[in-house]
Amino acid sequence: MRRCSVAGVRRPCLPPPASVTRARAHRNYSVHVQQKKAPPAQPQAPLANDTFRTTASTPKPPARPDPYALVAPQLKELRETLLNLLGSSHPSLTEIAKYYFLHPSKQLRPLLVLLFSQATNGLGSGWYLKKWAAECEGAGGRAEELDRPLTRADVLNDWNPNMPDHTASFQTSFTLRSPRPPHQPPLPPPFPPALHVPIVASPLALLPTQVRLAQIVEMIHVASLLHDDVIDKSPLRRGAASAPAAFGNKLSVLAGDFLLGRTSAALSRLGENEVVELIASVIANLVEGEILQLKSVHADELGIAGLSPTVGQENWNIYLQKTYLKTASLMAKGARAAVVLGGCKEGEVWKEVAYAYGRNLGIAFQLVDDILDYEAGDATLGKPGGADLQLGLATGPALFAWEEHPEMGPLIKRKFEQPGDVELARDLVRRSSGVERTRELARAHAEKAREVLSVLPDSEAKGALEVLTERVVKRTS
Repeated sequence: MRRCSVAGVRRPCLPPPASVTRARAHRNYSVHVQQKKAPPAQPQAPLANDTFRTTASTPKPPARPDPYALVAPQLKELRETLLNLLGSSHPSLTEIAKYYFLHPSKQLRPLLVLLFSQATNGLGSGWYLKKWAAECEGAGGRAEELDRPLTRADVLNDWNPNMPDHTASFQTSFTLRSPRPPHQPPLPPPFPPALHVPIVASPLALLPTQVRLAQIVEMIHVASLLHDDVIDKSPLRRGAASAPAAFGNKLSVLAGDFLLGRTSAALSRLGENEVVELIASVIANLVEGEILQLKSVHADELGIAGLSPTVGQENWNIYLQKTYLKTASLMAKGARAAVVLGGCKEGEVWKEVAYAYGRNLGIAFQLVDDILDYEAGDATLGKPGGADLQLGLATGPALFAWEEHPEMGPLIKRKFEQPGDVELARDLVRRSSGVERTRELARAHAEKAREVLSVLPDSEAKGALEVLTERVVKRTS
C-alpha cells in the first residue's frame, strides 16, 4: 500500500492510474466489492419450421436478489471477526459476552447496514473522500486502522499479564510517560468538480467503516437482549438457555454493559460525529423503550400513570412508541448511519430514505413478532411462546381484540395476573380479528418502507431491500 507522506512532507494521496488499479484489484481488501455473476446465455431464436411448436408466452421476470445471499460472504466474515472485539482479561466475562453470538440469529440489523451501504455508496457528494480514506494508509478508514486504538494501550486497558508491554501492572505506582508524537494524516486528493453526479458504485461496494458499523449494531442488539432477558426472566433465547439461566442475572447485566463499552470504543474510531450521535441515541432509546414497557406493566408500583382504562389512541401511541424505541430505532438509525459513512452530506436525501425505511421496516418486524407470540411455539421462536401475556404486556393483537371484546379490558388492566387470565386473553384474541388487523398494520408499514426506496437508483442492493419488506411480513419465526 502506498504511503502518503515522504520525509515528513505531507502530500495529497492521489488515486493510482487505472492500469495500476486493475493490477491491484485482486489484492485490494479495504473496499469490499460484490462480484457480479455472468449473465445467463440467451436462448436461440426458433427456426422457421419450428414455428408450430412455439406458443405465445410472457418472458420470465428477472430473479430478484436474495437479501442474505447478496451479502452472505460479508455477513459470515462479520460474524467471525466480531468475536475479536469481545476479548477481556476476565475469561468469564469473555465467555458470556460471546454467548449469544455463538447461536444462530437473523442478523437483520447488520444486514440492513450492509444493504443500505451498497445501495447508496457513490450517491453522496462525499463518497470520493470516504473511498479515498478506505484505500489510503494513514487516513483512518482502512480495516486494520479501525482496530488501532486512538489512545495508548496501557491507558485504555487494565493490567493483563499476557500483554505486559501494553498494560501497566498495579504492583508499582504509575509513572509519567512521554507523549506519543502527533499523527500526521495524509492530505486528501483535490476536490472533484462542483457538480456531483450521484451514481451507485459499480460493482457494489462496502467500506470497512460500514462493515464495522454492522458489527456495532449487532453488538448493541445483543447487549439489549442480555438486559431484556434479565428483566423478563426469560429461560430461552435463540433455542438455547438464556444468558441469565446459564450464567445468572448479575453476570448477564455486566456482560451487556461490557458490550456497550466495546461498541462505544469501536464507534469512536469510525471518525464521524453524526454516526456517534445517532448510535448513542439508540442506546438511550432502548432504555426509554424499556421504561415505557415497565410503565405499562408496573405503573402502580412505580407510582406513574399506566394504560388508559379504555382502548383508544393513547394506548396505541404508547404501544407504537415503545415498538419504535425498543426495535425500530436501531434499524432506522443504523441504516442512516451507514449512509452517512458512505459520504452523504446534510441536505442530501439518501440518509432520509434510510431512516424512513428502517423505521417502517422495524415497526413492521416487531408487529409480526407480536403476532408470532400468539401463533408460534417455543421451538419455532427459539424463546417461550405466549411470553408477552405472561409478562402482562398488551401488544397489537390484544389491543385490537379489546376493541371487539370489552371483557379484554379488565384482563389488561390487571396484567393477566389471575389464574386463567392468559388463557382467556388468548381465546379472545383468537375469536377476534386482532391477529389479522395487526398483520395488516405491519403490511402497511412494510409497504411504506418499500415505497420510500423509489427515490434510490436501481441496483441489486435496492432490489434486496424491496424483497426484505415482503419477507418481514411473511416470516414465521
